[in-house]
Amino acid sequence: MAGFKNSGKTTLVEKLVRHLSAAGYRVSTIKHAHHSFDIDHEGRDSFRHRVAGASEVAVISRDRTAIIHELRGTAAPSLAEVVNRLQPCDLVIVEGYKRDSHDKIEVRNLALDHPALAGDDPTVVAIAATGPVPAAAVPIFDRDDVAALAQFIIAHAGL
Repeated sequence: MAGFKNSGKTTLVEKLVRHLSAAGYRVSTIKHAHHSFDIDHEGRDSFRHRVAGASEVAVISRDRTAIIHELRGTAAPSLAEVVNRLQPCDLVIVEGYKRDSHDKIEVRNLALDHPALAGDDPTVVAIAATGPVPAAAVPIFDRDDVAALAQFIIAHAGL
Protein backbone atom coordinates (compact mmCIF):
# COMPACT_ATOMS: atom_id res chain seq x y z
CA MET A 1 0.00 0.00 0.00
CA ALA A 2 1.44 3.32 -1.00
CA GLY A 3 0.09 6.79 -0.50
CA PHE A 4 0.52 9.92 1.48
CA LYS A 5 -0.17 10.66 5.15
CA ASN A 6 -3.78 10.18 6.25
CA SER A 7 -4.80 8.43 3.04
CA GLY A 8 -6.04 5.40 5.00
CA LYS A 9 -3.16 2.99 4.34
CA THR A 10 -2.93 1.50 7.84
CA THR A 11 -6.69 0.97 8.18
CA LEU A 12 -6.81 -0.68 4.76
CA VAL A 13 -3.83 -2.93 5.54
CA GLU A 14 -5.49 -3.96 8.80
CA LYS A 15 -8.74 -4.84 7.01
CA LEU A 16 -6.94 -6.73 4.24
CA VAL A 17 -4.85 -8.74 6.71
CA ARG A 18 -8.00 -9.67 8.64
CA HIS A 19 -9.87 -10.62 5.44
CA LEU A 20 -7.03 -12.59 3.83
CA SER A 21 -6.12 -14.35 7.08
CA ALA A 22 -9.74 -15.39 7.59
CA ALA A 23 -9.64 -16.80 4.03
CA GLY A 24 -6.75 -19.05 5.09
CA TYR A 25 -3.78 -17.11 3.75
CA ARG A 26 -0.68 -16.62 5.86
CA VAL A 27 0.01 -12.88 5.63
CA SER A 28 2.98 -10.87 6.86
CA THR A 29 3.33 -7.10 6.83
CA ILE A 30 6.15 -4.60 6.59
CA LYS A 31 5.59 -1.00 7.70
CA HIS A 32 8.01 1.74 6.67
CA ALA A 33 8.30 4.58 9.17
CA HIS A 34 9.77 7.94 8.18
CA HIS A 35 10.67 8.72 11.77
CA SER A 36 12.34 7.08 14.71
CA PHE A 37 10.24 4.67 16.75
CA ASP A 38 10.53 2.41 19.77
CA ILE A 39 8.88 -0.95 20.29
CA ASP A 40 10.24 -1.09 23.79
CA HIS A 41 9.94 1.69 26.33
CA GLU A 42 12.05 3.30 29.00
CA GLY A 43 12.27 1.13 32.09
CA ARG A 44 11.71 -2.16 30.22
CA ASP A 45 14.56 -4.65 30.34
CA SER A 46 14.94 -4.67 26.55
CA PHE A 47 15.15 -0.87 26.50
CA ARG A 48 17.84 -0.94 29.17
CA HIS A 49 19.85 -3.53 27.22
CA ARG A 50 19.62 -1.46 24.04
CA VAL A 51 20.56 1.82 25.74
CA ALA A 52 23.51 0.04 27.37
CA GLY A 53 24.86 -0.61 23.87
CA ALA A 54 23.55 -3.98 22.70
CA SER A 55 23.54 -4.24 18.90
CA GLU A 56 20.54 -6.54 18.97
CA VAL A 57 18.05 -7.36 21.68
CA ALA A 58 15.77 -10.38 21.34
CA VAL A 59 12.65 -10.56 23.48
CA ILE A 60 11.00 -13.97 23.56
CA SER A 61 7.80 -15.11 25.24
CA ARG A 62 5.43 -18.00 24.68
CA ASP A 63 3.20 -15.70 22.58
CA ARG A 64 5.65 -13.70 20.40
CA THR A 65 9.22 -12.81 19.63
CA ALA A 66 10.83 -9.54 18.65
CA ILE A 67 14.37 -8.73 17.64
CA ILE A 68 15.39 -5.11 17.90
CA HIS A 69 18.41 -4.25 15.77
CA GLU A 70 20.08 -0.92 16.41
CA LEU A 71 21.44 0.61 13.21
CA ARG A 72 23.77 2.97 15.08
CA GLY A 73 24.48 5.07 12.00
CA THR A 74 24.53 2.28 9.42
CA ALA A 75 22.11 2.23 6.48
CA ALA A 76 18.64 0.81 6.97
CA PRO A 77 18.10 -2.55 5.27
CA SER A 78 16.45 -2.52 1.86
CA LEU A 79 12.90 -3.76 1.45
CA ALA A 80 14.25 -6.91 -0.24
CA GLU A 81 16.52 -7.60 2.73
CA VAL A 82 13.60 -7.24 5.14
CA VAL A 83 11.39 -9.53 3.04
CA ASN A 84 14.16 -12.13 3.04
CA ARG A 85 14.26 -12.07 6.86
CA LEU A 86 10.56 -12.94 7.19
CA GLN A 87 9.31 -16.45 7.78
CA PRO A 88 7.66 -18.14 4.78
CA CYS A 89 4.16 -16.87 4.06
CA ASP A 90 1.66 -16.57 1.23
CA LEU A 91 1.71 -12.80 0.95
CA VAL A 92 3.66 -9.83 2.28
CA ILE A 93 1.72 -6.57 2.42
CA VAL A 94 4.03 -3.57 2.44
CA GLU A 95 2.85 -0.24 3.82
CA GLY A 96 4.99 2.61 2.62
CA TYR A 97 8.11 2.32 0.49
CA LYS A 98 6.23 4.28 -2.18
CA ARG A 99 9.44 4.96 -4.15
CA ASP A 100 10.57 1.29 -4.28
CA SER A 101 10.14 -0.93 -7.34
CA HIS A 102 7.64 -3.50 -6.01
CA ASP A 103 4.02 -3.60 -7.20
CA LYS A 104 1.84 -1.19 -5.22
CA ILE A 105 -1.76 -0.32 -4.63
CA GLU A 106 -2.10 3.42 -4.26
CA VAL A 107 -4.39 4.48 -1.42
CA ARG A 108 -6.05 7.86 -1.96
CA ASN A 109 -8.18 10.00 0.29
CA LEU A 110 -9.70 12.34 -2.29
CA ALA A 111 -10.55 14.90 0.40
CA LEU A 112 -6.82 15.59 0.71
CA ASP A 113 -4.80 17.41 -1.93
CA HIS A 114 -2.03 14.85 -2.38
CA PRO A 115 -0.31 14.21 -5.69
CA ALA A 116 -1.27 11.03 -7.53
CA LEU A 117 1.23 8.19 -7.73
CA ALA A 118 -0.50 6.18 -10.46
CA GLY A 119 0.37 7.35 -13.94
CA ASP A 120 3.84 8.57 -12.99
CA ASP A 121 4.76 5.29 -11.26
CA PRO A 122 4.48 2.14 -13.41
CA THR A 123 4.63 -0.05 -10.30
CA VAL A 124 1.18 1.14 -9.17
CA VAL A 125 -1.11 -1.72 -10.26
CA ALA A 126 -4.38 -0.44 -8.75
CA ILE A 127 -5.90 2.44 -6.80
CA ALA A 128 -8.04 2.19 -3.65
CA ALA A 129 -9.78 5.54 -3.30
CA THR A 130 -12.55 7.26 -1.36
CA GLY A 131 -14.40 7.99 -4.61
CA PRO A 132 -14.18 7.87 -8.40
CA VAL A 133 -10.83 8.46 -10.07
CA PRO A 134 -11.50 9.47 -13.68
CA ALA A 135 -9.15 8.44 -16.49
CA ALA A 136 -7.03 6.11 -14.36
CA ALA A 137 -4.91 3.64 -16.31
CA VAL A 138 -5.17 0.97 -13.57
CA PRO A 139 -8.14 -0.71 -11.84
CA ILE A 140 -9.95 1.46 -9.29
CA PHE A 141 -11.47 0.10 -6.08
CA ASP A 142 -13.54 1.74 -3.40
CA ARG A 143 -11.16 1.98 -0.45
CA ASP A 144 -13.75 0.30 1.76
CA ASP A 145 -14.48 -2.61 -0.60
CA VAL A 146 -12.00 -4.93 1.06
CA ALA A 147 -13.46 -8.10 -0.50
CA ALA A 148 -13.00 -6.83 -4.07
CA LEU A 149 -9.53 -5.52 -3.32
CA ALA A 150 -8.56 -8.82 -1.69
CA GLN A 151 -9.76 -10.72 -4.79
CA PHE A 152 -7.63 -8.44 -6.97
CA ILE A 153 -4.59 -9.06 -4.77
CA ILE A 154 -5.14 -12.84 -4.80
CA ALA A 155 -5.35 -12.84 -8.60
CA HIS A 156 -2.46 -10.38 -9.07
CA ALA A 157 -0.18 -12.35 -6.74
CA GLY A 158 -1.19 -15.66 -8.31
CA LEU A 159 -2.36 -17.16 -5.01
